[in-house]
Amino acid sequence: MAQSLTHDVLILGAGLAGLRAAVEISHRLDGKVDIGIVSKVQLMRAHSVCAEGGTSAVLRPDEGDSLELHAWDTVKGSDFLADQDVVRRFVAAMPNEIRLLDHWGIPWTRDEHGLIAQRPFGGHSYPRATLAADKTGFFEMQTLYDELLRYKCFARYDEFFVTDILVEDGGFAGLLGIHAPSGETVTLRGKALLIATGGGGTLYGFTTYSETVTGDGMAMAYRAGLPLEDMEFLQFHPTGLVPSGILITEACRGEGGYLKNTLGERFMQKYAPSKMELAPRDMVSRAEMTEILEGRGFPQPDGLDYLHLDLTHLGAERINTRLPLIREVCIKFVGVDPITQPIPIRPVAHYSMGGVETNIDGLTRIPGIWAAGEVACVSLHGGNRLGANSTAECLAWGGITGGEIARALPSLGAPRPLPAAQITARAAAIDALFKRQGTENLYELRRDLRTTMDRYVGVYRKGPELCKALDTIRTIRERSLHAPVNDKSAVYNSNLFHALELENLLDLAEVTVMGAVAREESRGAHARRDFSTRDDEKWLKHTLAWKTEGNPRLDYKAVTIDTWKPVERKY
Repeated sequence: MAQSLTHDVLILGAGLAGLRAAVEISHRLDGKVDIGIVSKVQLMRAHSVCAEGGTSAVLRPDEGDSLELHAWDTVKGSDFLADQDVVRRFVAAMPNEIRLLDHWGIPWTRDEHGLIAQRPFGGHSYPRATLAADKTGFFEMQTLYDELLRYKCFARYDEFFVTDILVEDGGFAGLLGIHAPSGETVTLRGKALLIATGGGGTLYGFTTYSETVTGDGMAMAYRAGLPLEDMEFLQFHPTGLVPSGILITEACRGEGGYLKNTLGERFMQKYAPSKMELAPRDMVSRAEMTEILEGRGFPQPDGLDYLHLDLTHLGAERINTRLPLIREVCIKFVGVDPITQPIPIRPVAHYSMGGVETNIDGLTRIPGIWAAGEVACVSLHGGNRLGANSTAECLAWGGITGGEIARALPSLGAPRPLPAAQITARAAAIDALFKRQGTENLYELRRDLRTTMDRYVGVYRKGPELCKALDTIRTIRERSLHAPVNDKSAVYNSNLFHALELENLLDLAEVTVMGAVAREESRGAHARRDFSTRDDEKWLKHTLAWKTEGNPRLDYKAVTIDTWKPVERKY
């Protein structure tokens, strides 16, 4: 039997949403609570530290911004697939989140008057991206962890690879996983769980995501019986550094950077003349791919043709003050100094708009389980997320779910008994992994999956290509049954973890592509060449994907539209 530990609350994921929830629970209960924070990486290695450009909030209501304007920008940016009650709650929560971080000591960038600085971001009609230079996520993470240290009510489980969310008698019971430094199997029991594990963008080869972000939380929730919502909507950021895919923040365009093709043209004039480079990300990414496909990109032998992001006119002082990380990344990784040279970029897989279905409070359909941040689909972003709304979502719903969990704890009773059959089944599955024989290679299969997603499930999509992707994904799953785990050791067995991650990625890939095949329209980040217009009559609805013994089962639910009726998106 696995070693068993018990806490009141388990937080799975130690990024922005997880840490914000831990702070909120600790604060609400005055430290009189027992929290376990579980992460497969070391603390401060969560992918949230990679967020660069800013966090959106209305801080200048007397200077032209308003909660209603932020809400409208978000709904329009979502291509009208966002739930409008969720959007209103979000914009109302964010000003206080910025002020809380300020009180907790974050080094926000200040303007010449000493006020917290904000800059323009794509799709926003007011410059409301609140910034800490171009390392905003990193400083937000540091600040939240510093605040959490005031409370002595949590235990950390770093480098703990969770394999299963344990459900007993219809409610949350615990987590099952492997402690990487010892190889020991451990169960963690709790009354409540917050899933805050982030997205699944390493489905793609050209991606901004850290290698550790493999959609584990989404896949485990899916296997535990929770539906995944709107997974076909995966955002492509317009500016991924070529050839690595490292994020070149939208703040570069917010500070005044230009996008140019091989002819030296600022081509966004053709696609979004009123917003230019600060149009929503789905539009800019499609514009870039159109330029590349029509031969106005810079050719590359590996097919990663690129365009230019030109910051040279901004000057050294502005770049060194507002974009120091970007300059450092460009010099170190491609030998380009953006003070004097344009940056090679192209669209890159960046963010999951979909995720584990929750209600407006972040509660899932399983009692005792909440989800927050990128792993969740509270339905804030709909078909396309606006820049700076992601770190904001993590803060807002980290706070909301933390408050909900603190309020619910007294009524949740003692932790449920652990489901012995599920624990035994996982032990048998891992034993079978070690006994696998065959000539397939796990890492080649992962590369094949990423190549398939890059090629057929990118910025532009077509029905036959999506069907080809789905067939390939299912073939890779069959091939993976003949891919041995060659490392048989217990301690830090990354070979085993990679095999488990591949299973998670294949689940997510299948759901993503099935949803994309079924959705016969173009909306937000889901752009079909064979169904090139938005179809509100048939497709103004959320996709739900349920795990079954066979292929995923797709279902749909209504979008909450109570303020703004859908109109054509023009910028």
